[in-house]
Amino acid sequence: MRLAALLCACALLLAGCGRSFVGHADPMPSSPALRVATYNASLYSDEAGGLLRRLEAGDADARKVAAVLQRVRPDVVLVNEFDFDPSGRTADAFQRAYLEVPQPGGGAALRYPYRYLAPVNTGVPSGLDLDRSGHVATAVSGEDAHAARQRGNDAWGYGLHPGQYGMLLLSMHPIDTGSARSFQLLRWSALPGAARPTDPATGAWWYGDEVWAQLRLSSKSHWDVPVRTSLGVVHMLASHPTPPVFDGPEDRNGARNHDEIRLWHEYISDDGRERPWLCDDAGRCGGLPADARFVILGDLNNDPADGDGRHEAIVELLEHPRVLRMPTPRSAGAAYASGADRPGRRGDVAHATGDFGPRTGPLRLDYVLPSSGFRLHDAGV
Repeated sequence: MRLAALLCACALLLAGCGRSFVGHADPMPSSPALRVATYNASLYSDEAGGLLRRLEAGDADARKVAAVLQRVRPDVVLVNEFDFDPSGRTADAFQRAYLEVPQPGGGAALRYPYRYLAPVNTGVPSGLDLDRSGHVATAVSGEDAHAARQRGNDAWGYGLHPGQYGMLLLSMHPIDTGSARSFQLLRWSALPGAARPTDPATGAWWYGDEVWAQLRLSSKSHWDVPVRTSLGVVHMLASHPTPPVFDGPEDRNGARNHDEIRLWHEYISDDGRERPWLCDDAGRCGGLPADARFVILGDLNNDPADGDGRHEAIVELLEHPRVLRMPTPRSAGAAYASGADRPGRRGDVAHATGDFGPRTGPLRLDYVLPSSGFRLHDAGV
């Protein structure tokens, strides 16, 4: 889903208000600290089980990802675009054969005793004609690439097999799995004020009422994973909204990306409103308690100023009262990416986390957003 992925990382130091990565500018380096990162690693395959076969055979891309993580050494990292495998064998292979083996250009072996992974919507058949092609695409023997894409378009989230482009949360600290929440099944129509797409040619709803009532909001899933850290319990709010492209003038992916981001805004809001619609996959309803600390992390596929997407969604999340005010993580390398000098750029290219070639240029799509109550120690891309 991207030409190049960079690592967005943050180290958090508890002491009032603040956040970021690598460096020791904070006057309290002996205080407990937590380094949190998100990384779109593009470790996926178009075939079910393909990533596991790649990892078992030896994979150069996985070695590069492991090398970066060994250098940055986050306490908690969300790996986006890591194919979901219910057996856990794929995550085992990545941990055992890559992270725990010193890599060229990396550092010492890196071990994560705890992890969280769960099913996602990508590639899961919906049984509905979501792309309005006139039929519901299903798998057939010997299908060509076009047929495979049609099948992916009719899945709850685009994917060629269940679990493609999944998520993997790795942690050096214990995870409270029993208290974790997932919102894979939440209906898009349940979100108050949902940005239901319309057909600009007719003014009618793009999705008819029967389809709209069934559509899931999350293109992968939204997770609330409590981690027991030296700073107390920190809720890792992980997601990977759909890119706001690959659609048509109805902008159905742009609308979905907007609302997938807005779900976190609703989840962390403490405005006195009841949210009986906000129910997780286990049937527990309501948002995050007002006294809970959290980190929102993942590839949110929305730049605050450049590229496609409805920028107000990410801007409103960045400006949420419960999100820490802090300097935006930067890198020196983004200025050398192709398209960095593209005319019309509005945002600072140093904030970019992904390179999308000369036509689009680098964009800031990946985020690590701690809640108020943390002090920023350092941050970087």
